Amino acid sequence: MWDQALRDFVMLFVTIDPVGTLALFVPLTATMALKKRRRVALRAVVFAGAVLLGFLIAGEGLLAAMGIRLPSFQLAGGIVLFLFGLQMVFGSGVAAAAPQPEADHDIAIFPLALPSLASPGAIMAVVLLTENHRRSIAQQAITIGALGLVLTIALTLLLCAQPIHRLLGATGAAVMIRVLGLLLCALAVEQTVAAVTLLLHPPA
Repeated sequence: MWDQALRDFVMLFVTIDPVGTLALFVPLTATMALKKRRRVALRAVVFAGAVLLGFLIAGEGLLAAMGIRLPSFQLAGGIVLFLFGLQMVFGSGVAAAAPQPEADHDIAIFPLALPSLASPGAIMAVVLLTENHRRSIAQQAITIGALGLVLTIALTLLLCAQPIHRLLGATGAAVMIRVLGLLLCALAVEQTVAAVTLLLHPPA
């Protein structure tokens, strides 16, 4: 149980990437008052959590309705997560690109909630980690708990964005993002190998 909780936490942490979102949050909210920055942080995390929870609950059912086998989605997800990890390693991810908010649009939704916190990689991760045929209700509850913990960490980082960013600096944040990218690449390889094994040798 503890091994699964740790794996789920690591995969969700590196795909949701609170540190990368922190690097994006600071310049986007630099001119805002403290109260408004905190409101933006809370809205971003709540909206991202709602999106991820929705895919966690209904993602596998949606795949089944489309006739997509979970091992096929797992293989595609592993490849995409690996590419996402490479982006983090080489500094070309969401935080590095720093997308600018559209005029008259809520930055808590774009780009903070989507695509920074509820990234494509995070959406794939929550679907893969809650496979109904392989994970019990208790195991899926652990994944939900890990998701809640990661989002809580993300909210804490955003609420304390200015002092944390000053402490880490641009170099420290970049180093952390690259280390997390390497971990994500390793987890993605494990997902890909497991998916290929299931496709070549399906369970009886």
